[in-house]
Amino acid sequence: MPELPEVETVCRGLRPVLEGRVLAQVVQRRPDLRFPLPLGFARRLQGRRIARLERRAKYILMHIDPSDTRGVAEVLLVHLGMSGRMTLLPTGSNQPYLDHDHVVFVTEDGRQVRFNDARRFGFMDLFDASAMAAHPRLAGLGPEPLSDAFDGAALARALAGKATPIKAALLDQAVVAGLGNIYVSEALYAAGLSPKRLARTVQGARAARLAAAVKQVLTRAIAAGGSSLRDYVQATGELGYFQHSWAVYGREGEACPACHCDPAGSGGIRRLVQSGRSTFYCPRRQR
Repeated sequence: MPELPEVETVCRGLRPVLEGRVLAQVVQRRPDLRFPLPLGFARRLQGRRIARLERRAKYILMHIDPSDTRGVAEVLLVHLGMSGRMTLLPTGSNQPYLDHDHVVFVTEDGRQVRFNDARRFGFMDLFDASAMAAHPRLAGLGPEPLSDAFDGAALARALAGKATPIKAALLDQAVVAGLGNIYVSEALYAAGLSPKRLARTVQGARAARLAAAVKQVLTRAIAAGGSSLRDYVQATGELGYFQHSWAVYGREGEACPACHCDPAGSGGIRRLVQSGRSTFYCPRRQR
């Protein structure tokens, strides 16, 4: 599933195409994705201007200017799911729809953005902007990891008293928003912390080190366009390439890039399953 860097990369690719543009046409090619699309979905969007795009956790949020008929600012929430793609087509493109092009946005200048999702685990919602803070997908989310609100002190407070492993705690969206399996493994490695360590023990210098590692790993991943696993591509159609920089994820049995341990003697990078997900770590470096 696309994680924060992938969603941020897609959002940045869409911003120059959609921000400030009027949706001249919205084509809804099926009634549902993972969940039913809102009633009147295409009609409510058509002819309206997208004021701005932002990312919150793993969601893309398109802020829609008030329409002449409703006079209410709305928000279009998009979740890419496992295989969702937002792909850009050039002005005037007459490319036939693909089988899994479920929703198509056409701007006033003829650009197309197609939401393609073979597995249909993605979803969209359209709601009043005034209700955004209480939306069930957004309410209760923790701080954005790249924001000033997320630092060692904030992380320590969120982890205090938690008896779960630190890996599981970081995947809790109420602790910090948008982190997923790949980047949690990479951040724990960068911070030198074992994924098995109890979350409540990550305080003080450990919490500061981990918060800084999260920011560093995410920033590098966004600069690389995210990690391409199976279906993920950027809005431009390009593949991300941060997977070539992974230190531990997917590298079971290989040498640790920092301590240069001999895999033949030490076993190298280890893999374990936590909460049904694979975790990769170096037992010599991470304590």
